[in-house]
Amino acid sequence: MPSAPRKRSNRPATLADVGREAGVSAMAVSAVLNGARTSTRISRETRARIREAAIKLQYRPNAAARALAQRRMNTIGVAAVINEGGEFDHYFLEAFNGVIHSAALHNQTTTVFALHDWQRDAGRIGSFCDGRIDGLILIAPILGEDPARYLPLHTPLVAMHANGPLPGVVGIDTDEEPGAFQIVRELVAAGHRRILHITGNRGLVGAERRISGYRRALESASIPFDPDLLVAGRFSSVAGCEVMQAWLQRHAGQALPDAVFCASDAIALGALEALSAAGLVVPRDLSIVGFDDTLAARTTVPQLTTVRQPIRAMAMRAVETLLERIQSHLDQTVPEAPSSIVFPVEIVHRDSVLPPRQPRPKVPA
Repeated sequence: MPSAPRKRSNRPATLADVGREAGVSAMAVSAVLNGARTSTRISRETRARIREAAIKLQYRPNAAARALAQRRMNTIGVAAVINEGGEFDHYFLEAFNGVIHSAALHNQTTTVFALHDWQRDAGRIGSFCDGRIDGLILIAPILGEDPARYLPLHTPLVAMHANGPLPGVVGIDTDEEPGAFQIVRELVAAGHRRILHITGNRGLVGAERRISGYRRALESASIPFDPDLLVAGRFSSVAGCEVMQAWLQRHAGQALPDAVFCASDAIALGALEALSAAGLVVPRDLSIVGFDDTLAARTTVPQLTTVRQPIRAMAMRAVETLLERIQSHLDQTVPEAPSSIVFPVEIVHRDSVLPPRQPRPKVPA
């Protein structure tokens, strides 16, 4: 009786499987398929038979085994808080776009580690560096007063917009304070004097730098600082909407600010929503500007004048820097002492700014 057909295995083919199919040893298969120098001792006919067997069995090299031999996974990690309260983070979208683009150019795989928040999940950073990645990019990390206890020594690290220096970690940053100064000065030049500032999370370096730039711009124009026009918020559109609504409610029937400087485009998106709900039109009734130049700035109505941080370019530089440090780690050479790489910012002019309206409108009652 003819033998029953052999069932096709669901497992991937191994070197031994290819060897049995070709009638040779697994060692010979490895030499041929991996291009070893010893493969030249194997006849041309045998090499062809091995390659035909590999194609027939759909053999693929074992990535884990190859990585073990090379001491490299060719995979970089990205750790970030991707959303706040379920809200998608446009900053992360821009950064991740740059990471995966640069990683692909360097034939690297990217693994994303999503955190709920840094305070709660900082202790997980060490577990990310358990051999499955060669290095890790931290996006906007907030690691508290003793960050060293969260950072593994055996894995190269790079950070974008860290909330303070991190030991042994290269920082990628921007000129946030000069950017805030410049955009507020442009509002002043357009005739605005009562400029409301909705801040990011107070205590975070980025938020405080933008406040500093705002206050320095007012001082340089001899405009007295009004504490009523500095309102604490968070880096989210939900917060921007809530803070703007609360300010309008507290000042019903009083003069509107001439303009609103939001510490991020996300905040500006929420502020626009609150202003629209109150029956106010931007920029007819008041102007509004943001910070970051994310997708949000380009899709609002009107489109936002904002401070452009080159987030995508920063992320690409983060990948390149990380790969350099990974190679130094493999070569067991001492890399240069980590230092910050600071990118310049620029003002992007769009449709959300006009000279102040005369007579100046009041907050709807």
